[in-house]
Amino acid sequence: MKPIPARYTLLMYGLMPLLLLGMMSVVHPPVSIHRNTVPPNIILIMADDMGYSDIGCFGSEIQTPNLDRMAQNGLRMTQFYNASRCCPTRASLLTGLYPHQAGVGDMVTDRGHAAYQGYLNQQCVTIAEALKPAGYQTYMAGKWHVGTKPDQWPVKRGFDRYFGLIDGASSYFNNHPYRPNQTLTVALDDQPITPSPDYYATNAYTDYALKFIDSKSKDTPFFLYLAFTAPHWPLHALPQDVAKYRGKYDGGWDEVRAARFSRMKKLGILNATASLSPRDNTIPAWTTVSETEKATWADDMATYAAMIDRMDQNIGRVLDKLRERGDDKNTVILFLSDNGASHETIDRNSFLPSIVERSKLPASDTASFAAYGRRGANVSNTPFRMYKHWEYEGGTATSFVAYGPSVVKQGRISQQSGHVIDLMATCLDLAGTRYPQTHKGRAITPTEGISLVPLLKGQSGPVHDALYFEHEGNRAVRQGDYKIVSTYPNDTWALYNLKVDRTEGRDLSQQQPQRVQQMAALYEVWANRAGVIPYAKLTKR
Repeated sequence: MKPIPARYTLLMYGLMPLLLLGMMSVVHPPVSIHRNTVPPNIILIMADDMGYSDIGCFGSEIQTPNLDRMAQNGLRMTQFYNASRCCPTRASLLTGLYPHQAGVGDMVTDRGHAAYQGYLNQQCVTIAEALKPAGYQTYMAGKWHVGTKPDQWPVKRGFDRYFGLIDGASSYFNNHPYRPNQTLTVALDDQPITPSPDYYATNAYTDYALKFIDSKSKDTPFFLYLAFTAPHWPLHALPQDVAKYRGKYDGGWDEVRAARFSRMKKLGILNATASLSPRDNTIPAWTTVSETEKATWADDMATYAAMIDRMDQNIGRVLDKLRERGDDKNTVILFLSDNGASHETIDRNSFLPSIVERSKLPASDTASFAAYGRRGANVSNTPFRMYKHWEYEGGTATSFVAYGPSVVKQGRISQQSGHVIDLMATCLDLAGTRYPQTHKGRAITPTEGISLVPLLKGQSGPVHDALYFEHEGNRAVRQGDYKIVSTYPNDTWALYNLKVDRTEGRDLSQQQPQRVQQMAALYEVWANRAGVIPYAKLTKR
């Protein structure tokens, strides 16, 4: 292990217990090893760039009846975390490691260091690779985004069948490039394919997922990773879905945020003392913008809502298939988003001129290529501040739903924290198997996660000593109710008590400097162990 940075040397003796705790954080209690006569099927469903409050059971006005029923008859975790960006979260979800340990410390471009090579390394295993020895058939449909070369595709990392988008984003109606010198790939197993004329990505991913389930042997369990691109930009939705939301956003962003916040309290997602973060200071009051801007935003939001609605419809198709096959009682489904809502826009500097022109069309036009920017993302992330890419709750908190009649105790909301690194341990526990120490003759990095199975069953389970976050210089540590956060390039730690200030509005760093120092020291130990490189020192992309 690398030495602790010099600036912490004077704190060494006072902080030694905490430093030792940080060093031991990779050692967790053994998994409970869930035992069933027949191991359950496992389905992981991931949304892309979906905000915390964007589904009905977390406060949204968007119609998500299938997810809502799963939540009502299962478990909602209100303090579950992702890794704040698409590629890092997917790497963590698949491997049970922090993204740097899996080789995806940033995006899919090689940044000149092993932790930033841009694809899954050989010192990790995917959930699919770990479940196959336990007799599982393994399928994936949707967005991969953790390795672009054919030898890095899903079928090379333990999946028996795959259909979907290898890359990070694309039109939902085709896979035409949207940036200069770009190639986008839709693949079936290990071969690129050309989508059919009637292709719509959300439907197509589910079509193949259902085919895969239907093709499986009756006497073996299956694992399905269904990674939707919805509702990542471009805002592409089917006209019949958009029509359902015409007029619903005419009252503006302030009105929608307030309504969601109120529902979240009534549902028990937020406690009674929670406060709504102020509107992003770059966003004007609704009453001050032009009628043209109002109409554009309402259209953007109607299209965005339609994308989530269509995703939920397709989740309903999966549930119907399980019932049709008699698999509904013995399947566990876990749902989450890869990061908070995206503030990104279609700018002139990084997109093709033709795309820039298409971005000027109404989002509901199927020829458009639009994003809803901060004005939409601030609503989606109600009640939090900030967005995808940053380590504030608006970047890292995800609405998490677990459902499975044979395992998940129904009708509960848990305030226990969890993280995508826990999904590997949870899946293996459900399957009654353990995390491998070696794979194909190679030593495997020990998992960072803990099993959520006790929590799913309604029991109390082990919790993390601390959770760690780093993406492009933005950093955070959560320990108990406290969280420190810094943004790049400022790098100054702020401190929040999430128990009473979940929306991170009151910085306590000046009142509790010792706590900040202790948690910052834990971060340094973790960063050294995980392979984090200071962002300014990374090779330019």
